[in-house]
Amino acid sequence: MKQKLIVIIIFLVNLTVSAQQFHDSFHEDFNNSSSKYFRHGTAGNGADFTWTFGAESPTEPGTKILSLKIDPEDVAGAGRGPDISSGKFCHFGTYAARIRVPDVKDIQTDVGAVVGYFTYFMNNEQGLSEIDFEWLIADPEIIYVGTWTGPSGDLRRIGRTINMAEGKIYNTSYREDLSGIRKTLSGNQNQPETISKIEGYDASSQFFTYGFDWHPDQIRWWMLHPSTSDTIVLWDYQGSQTGIPQGHTRYMVNFWHTDNWPVETNKNSLEKPKQAYEVEVDWMSYDPVKE
Repeated sequence: MKQKLIVIIIFLVNLTVSAQQFHDSFHEDFNNSSSKYFRHGTAGNGADFTWTFGAESPTEPGTKILSLKIDPEDVAGAGRGPDISSGKFCHFGTYAARIRVPDVKDIQTDVGAVVGYFTYFMNNEQGLSEIDFEWLIADPEIIYVGTWTGPSGDLRRIGRTINMAEGKIYNTSYREDLSGIRKTLSGNQNQPETISKIEGYDASSQFFTYGFDWHPDQIRWWMLHPSTSDTIVLWDYQGSQTGIPQGHTRYMVNFWHTDNWPVETNKNSLEKPKQAYEVEVDWMSYDPVKE
């Protein structure tokens, strides 16, 4: 009853803020040259080639994709590279996508570039509402998941870093940027405490399906095993509303250069991309919580 009351209150607030501009359930397969659900966001310097709806997959013949290509001339920073964003708002529900990140192993091992699959919206009333998957393509065995909440200038982060090829959880933590608070999470905020590896996992080797279930008092990040299609829970965060966004958001994918965030296993991975590396997105879906 408490959870339902929270949902109703937040929903009523969102009606006022967004004038009911919310997506219903959808599955975007990116088979066409335009999208009913997504629009182009920032496109860096190379707007003519950095994003394409309905492109042919270069790695999986017969599959149409959303293609995001990073422009080597773009400056560093989130929001500087190509992205797409949902035309309407999304909120509590289940999100999923089938994604392949660029393979740079034989080209540029120290590249600093980030693929983001996430939600994002910031305003003065609700602060930041962000839930994310991220891959630093210099090491595609590693997945970063987490959220950002709080007002501008005082953001808070819950996050988990996982090496899926080794079945290793590097950290599960909470931090506040303004106060400098840092702490390791435990108990219900640190489940599962261990994770089974996916033999040979490499996010650039093939498409994988990733997703998250977002509720007022719980977020569960997951992926599908490539052989069995079993759901592997990466992080089931609950036990506190701290760090769980409550406000509406946009549904997004982006690709950008970082010069100050190296991947966990390679502190030198900050180089500017040498080529127009390509992210492939086969499909994205959204199913809101039903009352």
